[in-house]
Amino acid sequence: MNVQRYARIAGVLFLVSLVAGGFGEAYVPAKVVVSGDAAATAANIKAYDFLFRLGFAGLLIESLCDVSLALILYALLKPVNQQLSLLAAFFGLVGTTLFAAVGLVFFLPTFFLSEPAWLTTFSSDQVNQFVLLWVRFVGFGVAISSLYYGMGWLVRGYLMFRSGYLPKFLGVLMATGGLGFVVQGFARVFVPRFLRAC
Repeated sequence: MNVQRYARIAGVLFLVSLVAGGFGEAYVPAKVVVSGDAAATAANIKAYDFLFRLGFAGLLIESLCDVSLALILYALLKPVNQQLSLLAAFFGLVGTTLFAAVGLVFFLPTFFLSEPAWLTTFSSDQVNQFVLLWVRFVGFGVAISSLYYGMGWLVRGYLMFRSGYLPKFLGVLMATGGLGFVVQGFARVFVPRFLRAC
């Protein structure tokens, strides 16, 4: 196994995932979602339709990179401990599956806002509230998926630290990031004020 080659590929995939995910998970919601204001959020989704769709594309690219990373990191860390490396890959794949499912919900408001005839029995205020509910549900789903990501990162961080052929500081960074994901995920799921901020 060419460790340097696998590590370079993993680095590129991490970078692409970070940029695409940052755009889809942070930039687009910050531009579109108005906390607690359903009408303004729905109006922004209509006004920034193309940007909203690009955000969805960013989520798709991130999830595609994460599936590839699960395989590459499994192969890279398998010599340290095959069972733990496989466990980390499973955590990563479950997290990515949940994240991809949440991505579908992310895109759902555009259907209802672009085809109002589908919801003729609901008032515009009710439709706007549905849109805000879906946006919050996406935040909740991302929080749950981050628990699985975080567990995978914790295990991978441990394996990197123990590997002897990867820098130990990378293992520490990955484990720290994983712990951050787990804490954030639990906080957003179980602490009401974080849940309201989703």
